[in-house]
Amino acid sequence: MSWLIGLMCLPVTATLGAGIWLTFKPQRMPETWLKGGLLANFVLFGLGLASVMLLGVQEVMAAEPVAGAAVEITLGKGLALLGIGLPTGLAAIAAALALGPIGSAALAVIAEKPEMFGRTLVYMGLAEGIAIYGLVMSILLLGKL
Repeated sequence: MSWLIGLMCLPVTATLGAGIWLTFKPQRMPETWLKGGLLANFVLFGLGLASVMLLGVQEVMAAEPVAGAAVEITLGKGLALLGIGLPTGLAAIAAALALGPIGSAALAVIAEKPEMFGRTLVYMGLAEGIAIYGLVMSILLLGKL
C-alpha cells in the first residue's frame, strides 16, 4: 500500500522540483513539455488514487469487526450534524466577504492618517464578529444534539 502512496506523491514532488529548478534557473520551456508534464501528473495521481480506492477496500473489509464497535449515525443525526456546521461555514464566508473591503479601506485610511488605526481595528473586529457568532451558534446547537 505504501508504494501506492508513493505513486501519488511522485507527481507532486516532480512538480515541486520543477518549480524550484525553474526558480533558480529561469528558462523558456516548450509548451508541449508543460502540457505533457501536466498530463503525466494527472495520470499518475489518478492511477494512484484509483489503486488506493480499489486496493484499500480489502483492508477496510479486513477491519470489519473493529468497525462494529463504532456508534451508528442515522440519516437524521447526519443531517442534524450538517445543519449544525452550516452556521459556522456560512458565517465564515460572510465574514470573509465583509473583511475584504473593510481591510482595504482601513489600510488606505491608515496610510493617510495613522492615528485612525484604533477605529479601523474596531471595524474589522465587528466584521470578524460575524464568524464568531456563527461558531457560537454551532456550539449551542451541538449542545442540544
